Amino acid sequence: MIETPSLVDQHCHGVLRTELGLGTFEARLARTEGPPAPGTTLFDTQTGFALRRWCPPLLGLEPHCPPARYLARRRELGVLEAGRRLLRGSGITTYLVDTGLRGDLTGPGEMAAAGGAAAHEIVRLEPLAEQVADTSGTVASFLANLAEAVHGAAAHAVALTSVAGLRHGAALAPRPPGPGEVRGAAGRWLAGRRAGGELNDPVLLGHLLWTAVASGRPLQLHGGTGGPASGADRAGPASLTEFARATAGLGTDLVLLHGCPHHRHAAHLAGLFPHVYADSGAALVRTGARAAAVLAEILELAPFGKVLFSSGAHGLPELHVVGAHLFREALERVLGGWVAEGAWSPADAQRVAAMVAAENAIRVYGLG
Repeated sequence: MIETPSLVDQHCHGVLRTELGLGTFEARLARTEGPPAPGTTLFDTQTGFALRRWCPPLLGLEPHCPPARYLARRRELGVLEAGRRLLRGSGITTYLVDTGLRGDLTGPGEMAAAGGAAAHEIVRLEPLAEQVADTSGTVASFLANLAEAVHGAAAHAVALTSVAGLRHGAALAPRPPGPGEVRGAAGRWLAGRRAGGELNDPVLLGHLLWTAVASGRPLQLHGGTGGPASGADRAGPASLTEFARATAGLGTDLVLLHGCPHHRHAAHLAGLFPHVYADSGAALVRTGARAAAVLAEILELAPFGKVLFSSGAHGLPELHVVGAHLFREALERVLGGWVAEGAWSPADAQRVAAMVAAENAIRVYGLG
């Protein structure tokens, strides 16, 4: 039996404060750009089946109950009580919360109170830069205020994070852009931007990333699929590898938030560079009953001290539950199987489980 009494969710988001109807719930259940196909439901996915396995008992229902019954029970309890039961039932002891998503989502303090756990903030760089732009009148003031804002965020957050590589692979250049490039890009973006407009200039995004690297805080990088940009704009293996190589030895750890099928490249880079770590969360949550196979592939390539658990959850407390349970189940199947085969000792399996579940994150983020 593999025990994980402490579970640090090293990348997640808050949960919605509002009641959800069926359509809104399904939209949050799966990564999709629209509703399910006519006559189908997004509950018929690996994530949906995992939710129906692990979440109903936490709300007093039988496992695998129909979605309509589950959602009725959720409404009966109310969003606050259902969220409290689900978060506390996940067994997660510490949440690292990315506060950069738009929407009526709970912050770290509310996550801590609802989940009976500790919680810390991860600051997302792009919204931070957009906030600075809204209050800066000139290019010079914007760039000065941006540097101050990034280093101020690094002073209180446990990590910084960016989706630049997911949407604009050119931002992961292996060297910082020059001052002239940055001023020119800032001038063009500010001149053509309306208040609240998103940062999408690859030169400015690259400048932002390198400013974050200089802060010394761990930097979480989203990669793989899932953004609105075309595949050519996303960070490919070569650009991510070169960025990792260029930042080696600078004192800032990179944590790669790659989902399946990009988990093997993240694991490879974690084995290649001392400052690179691989997240296992998004790769497991979307693969459901196949999570053990995906985790085994990560552990084939990455040193065991370089793999971290996360749920990657946002919006639904159910996704925190699914992430935690799938991780524990996958860990038991993979490590327990290797023990049963005689390849690993029980003591080594337990030691590695504790590392991936919590100890690696505690070390990387300085959680003490």
